[in-house]
Amino acid sequence: MTLFSKTFEIPYEWLLGWRYTRAGRSTRRNGFISFISGVSMLGIGLGVAALIIVLSVMNGFQKEVRDRMLGVVSHIEVIANDGGALRDVLGTIAEIKKNPEVVGAAPFIDAQALLARGEDMKGVLVRGIVPELESEVSDVVNARSRLVFQTLREGEFGIVLGNDLAKRLGVMAGDVVTLIAPSGQVTPAGITPRLKQMKVLGTFNSGHYEYDANLAMVHVSDAAKIFRLEGASGVRVKLRDLHTALQVGDDLSKALSVKTDLGNLYVRDWTKQNRTWFAAVQVEKTMMFIILTLIVAVAAFNLVSTLVMTVTDKRADIAILRTLGATPRSIMGIFVVQGAAVGVVGTLAGLGLGLLVAYNIDIIVPAIERLFNASFLPRDIYLISRMPSEPQSGDIVPITVIALVLAFAATLYPSYRASRVNPAEALRYE
Repeated sequence: MTLFSKTFEIPYEWLLGWRYTRAGRSTRRNGFISFISGVSMLGIGLGVAALIIVLSVMNGFQKEVRDRMLGVVSHIEVIANDGGALRDVLGTIAEIKKNPEVVGAAPFIDAQALLARGEDMKGVLVRGIVPELESEVSDVVNARSRLVFQTLREGEFGIVLGNDLAKRLGVMAGDVVTLIAPSGQVTPAGITPRLKQMKVLGTFNSGHYEYDANLAMVHVSDAAKIFRLEGASGVRVKLRDLHTALQVGDDLSKALSVKTDLGNLYVRDWTKQNRTWFAAVQVEKTMMFIILTLIVAVAAFNLVSTLVMTVTDKRADIAILRTLGATPRSIMGIFVVQGAAVGVVGTLAGLGLGLLVAYNIDIIVPAIERLFNASFLPRDIYLISRMPSEPQSGDIVPITVIALVLAFAATLYPSYRASRVNPAEALRYE
């Protein structure tokens, strides 16, 4: 039993350090030191919680916008390098579908045009699609809009508008709009624009304002006739996992380059199409991480003043320990344990609070909105009407480690000063 007790004996530095951390308030000075220590602990906890909550919300916004964007934008697009029609659409689709990561492929045409209704005119992106295949690569053709797209037939020159685009033009199903193609016809009187009367078949709602306000869809054959193309200008591809787009894009590029009969093709994935937006979001997230980390750093270095005051208050105790045989290293360890305990408790408390809020923000924010009768994300202004959150271990682990390292670093100088206390000087007036 003696050997067992010695093996698991707790070092006295740990015991004294923890005792100083939770030191009673027997004197006014001890009470003030304990208050400052509590404030430091609270500051670290709130800083860690704020970091976790803010980065989780930013991750949630990024995921929500990305998912809605990719409901309209392709995971991968294969287009002709010269911007014209594909040489062999069916052969290209067959080759693309050989990749096991591909779950859907559909031909398309993208072109810019003007859409006019009376005196109202709007620049739009016209997308020619095959209605029967569009649901394989896009979330636009869903249960609510499927019947509308089923009425989109070859040769009838019907058009389906984004919900916000239809509102801006003041049109509804059954109305007629004029599509103005950019390349005109050469006549003896000069170049005149090509106009085509299109019947509005209905609207769609992708959940992404940029596309709902600027996208119009027609049958791919009608688009080819309007823009004078021999067929589809590209193939849209949907993958099993959108995060593999870069690798699958490279694989498709290599596979298609071997098939010379398909023509010179260019493969681009969604990360290249929206590179600027994702880069901006990443920069913003990095800057928020740095700013909020400084808040944690300020709270952590409050420990310096706490420990300096504790060392001053405990000079007599330090001197007595030294006379009893304690080494300077042991004295330093006592105050390192005290500061580290404040940092660990504060960090763990902040971690728990941050995760609690991050995982329940969809409950907390609506409750606050009801309490104050306010709306943080008005539906008519923001793309997303609810506060999303997605805690990621890639953010949480660095936050926790940084907070602990900063708290530990803040203990080193005061602890070193404590180890240098001269017992004779400290006990002179005791």
